Amino acid sequence: MAPDKTVKIFRLSQVTASIQATIQKRYSSHFWVTAEINRLNHYSHSGHCYPELVEKVNGKILAEIRSVLWKDDFVRINQQFITQLQTPLKDGIKVLMLVKVAFNPISGIQLQIKDIDPVFTLGDLEREKNESVAKLKSEKIFDLNKSRPLPLLPKRIAIISAQTSKGYSDFIKILDTNPHRFTFFHMLFPAYLQGDRSVDSIVSVLQKLEKVKDHFDVVAIIRGGGGDVGLSTFNNFELAKAIATFPLPVITGIGHATNDTVSEMVSYYNAITPTQSAGFLIKRFEEFSVPVEEAVKKIQREAELKLSRNKELIRQSVGALQSKTKTAVRRNSESLMSEQKQIAQATRFHIRSAYERLQSFQERTSAAFSQRISATAGNLSKISEVLKSKSLVTLNEQIIKLNTTENQLRALDPENVLQRGYSITKHNGSAVSSLKNVMSGDTIESILLDGTIKSKVTEKITDGRKH
Repeated sequence: MAPDKTVKIFRLSQVTASIQATIQKRYSSHFWVTAEINRLNHYSHSGHCYPELVEKVNGKILAEIRSVLWKDDFVRINQQFITQLQTPLKDGIKVLMLVKVAFNPISGIQLQIKDIDPVFTLGDLEREKNESVAKLKSEKIFDLNKSRPLPLLPKRIAIISAQTSKGYSDFIKILDTNPHRFTFFHMLFPAYLQGDRSVDSIVSVLQKLEKVKDHFDVVAIIRGGGGDVGLSTFNNFELAKAIATFPLPVITGIGHATNDTVSEMVSYYNAITPTQSAGFLIKRFEEFSVPVEEAVKKIQREAELKLSRNKELIRQSVGALQSKTKTAVRRNSESLMSEQKQIAQATRFHIRSAYERLQSFQERTSAAFSQRISATAGNLSKISEVLKSKSLVTLNEQIIKLNTTENQLRALDPENVLQRGYSITKHNGSAVSSLKNVMSGDTIESILLDGTIKSKVTEKITDGRKH
């Protein structure tokens, strides 16, 4: 349906100009607004930012609008954040902004950001921290990790950190160069410790470590220095819960001297710096080694004292023993010499008697052996004659058997069989011994004395029946 000729028609630019004028008139001044920077959208080539602002309740977005932060304002505000909070403007933080509603004929309605209060952002982090603490306590897990048993000598350490972190390098340097030369085993499990991906990254590493928990004694979460906003990761409830419920003791050294984060509160031990975390582990060894060293020294002192006390007693005992021994030797020397003579005389008498008995026994034995040998020689001669006679008879019998067997084998020789008028039938090189070995149409060979006949089987007959 076409418009009536009397109806006034506007160009799009006129409409957008009217909207722009209306908004400028209605929103002529700046005002403060709270929102979350969902995405900062900073363009380095121009220096401008086009933040996406949202308001969320329980993760659900209630409102969303585009905004603009011009280069000069961005540089000024970003520097304020770095100076006061030690972190730049970034995605995912709540802010209090001084804004003005603006309308652009091309990009539409947007908020023009003039200023951002860093103190508000810091306060929001404190609220998140308090909420996480309250929730952990309500679930009765706030002090759970502190109750985990820490080994007397925690030697095996799983480290969660960034490989390029100075805090990590300081931590392992202190462990590996300790003056007592205590030996530690440590393994790095890399993770993001700040930024939007940090919570998921650390929780994921903790879940992997739980599967190999038997290989470690303690977990150390190590991070370099940073401001309070950069530490917002460690106030996150999910991360704090993962640390509180982890089956091994967790020590933290995330490098700041301000109020503790929730993750530090629930950990087994919290150190201000990575260096102090390493010192905590070394101190465990020192507390064990010092009493041991003192006990060793005490044992040495007691042993030296007892040796000193007993040295004179031992010397006196040795002198007395030597004196008594000499006296006993003198007293028994004459008695031993007398007994020695008696033993020598008795020995000579027994040897002489034994020699005479041995000669008599030798004479009797020689005569008996001579008689036995003569008798045995006669018997052997008779046995020899009998064996010769029986051997000749047996040999003749075996010769006769061999001749008979030889004649039988010769009679069975195929050539002799052929000479008697018989033939040998073969099929495929094998002798035919049954009708079952050939079929009609097979070619067979008949071997005669003077040659071979090849023939083809036309029929097979068994008991007068053809096959």
